[in-house]
Amino acid sequence: MRLPIRKKMDFVELNRYLSEIKLPKFYRARQMLDAAHINTEDIPDVIRRELDKVCLQDSLCPGMRVAVTAGSRGIANIVVVLREIVRYLQACQTNPFLIPAMGSHGGGTAEGQKEILRGYGITEEAMGCPVISSMEVTSIGYTAGGRPVYIDREAAGADGIVVVGRIKPHTGFRGSYQSGLMKMMAIGLGKQHGARMCHDEGFERMAYNVEAFGKAVISHSNILCAVGLIENAFDETWKIEAMSKEEIAIREPQLLEEATAHMPQILFPECDVLVVDEIGKNFSGDGMDPNVTGTFATPYATGGIKSERVCVLDLAPESHGNGMGCGMASAVTERVFEQLELEAIYINGYTCKDLNGSRIACIMPTDEAAIKFCLGTCVHADLKAPRIIRIFNSQFVEYLWISEALAQQLPDNVELLGEAEYLPFGEDGNLTDREPRQRGQRKL
Repeated sequence: MRLPIRKKMDFVELNRYLSEIKLPKFYRARQMLDAAHINTEDIPDVIRRELDKVCLQDSLCPGMRVAVTAGSRGIANIVVVLREIVRYLQACQTNPFLIPAMGSHGGGTAEGQKEILRGYGITEEAMGCPVISSMEVTSIGYTAGGRPVYIDREAAGADGIVVVGRIKPHTGFRGSYQSGLMKMMAIGLGKQHGARMCHDEGFERMAYNVEAFGKAVISHSNILCAVGLIENAFDETWKIEAMSKEEIAIREPQLLEEATAHMPQILFPECDVLVVDEIGKNFSGDGMDPNVTGTFATPYATGGIKSERVCVLDLAPESHGNGMGCGMASAVTERVFEQLELEAIYINGYTCKDLNGSRIACIMPTDEAAIKFCLGTCVHADLKAPRIIRIFNSQFVEYLWISEALAQQLPDNVELLGEAEYLPFGEDGNLTDREPRQRGQRKL
């Protein structure tokens, strides 16, 4: 369900106030981040080598049905990774199939979850195997504390499961297991029902529950192995590691430390206003990764840049209207508001039992009005020399825009590109250089 704006947002009186706010000039800047990665063409060899390393072939018999998990995040090279795992399993004369393992995402429907995978290019044609999407779950046992554990019915009925997931810091809690393989088993495989149960005690207990439910899935289901993926600060594959069922609990915390060291970051410690061109579930479960933007929806995790206001200009089409994270912005544009699929957002908030990210921020008619509104409501900003940072999104932060005041406080590993210029607003008040399709390119 989308909620249309019923009255044109002229904001005559507000615009009179906003006209008094003067935006500074901005420098284009480049952050020098570690760019080491695995070339896409080398990934098939790495996948085969890693699966051989854990002796996966020894666990397989001809004719076995093997489920392979596919999540809802925009993971680098995920089509290549999943396709090569499928091909490996087929070469072992088994019958692999993919299942969406994404909790309640996709509006909590089987078709919605399959549509998310389609948006990433994960189709039956591309994978060479079936993609079976269902919200039905099966009870497989209990946690050590006696709570029932549920996983996808198709996965539970398969002869084996290969868990595939990206490992990185979570956006709402801290622990030995955060976003990664254990969470994929505890929440992703659990569908809406299982995810809801894991979230029942809120984010305060999430670190405990992800471990408890994840270890129960390992103990009571037919997990064959797991493939962990780590990305660098450029949304590129940095590391691929397969691990046996017995190794998952040991290796994932170690890989989480490596992932933390290689994730994107804004190298400035603080600013007055952070402008984010685009948010979406493809970038982060919270729309914009608070480990980068500092916009945490819970008090159980900290990090990222410190800013007094956050301005969001657009919602990525890959998010399918799920604007989770809008509630952590100070202001969003009318463009964002018109794209929101409220039911998808509210199902997401209902499942995770945290509504901070599900709220709707102040709505401004244009990009310019949204940025000025945020700056004009800052308490601590020097309006004559405001500190403003603009990024594409929380996933691509090599290039950004910084206001003149911040150029005077330049970290050693940030360089300026060209001369300072005013942001290019068109006659409609929207930025003319905001092109989300370029967000993955290493250029500004």
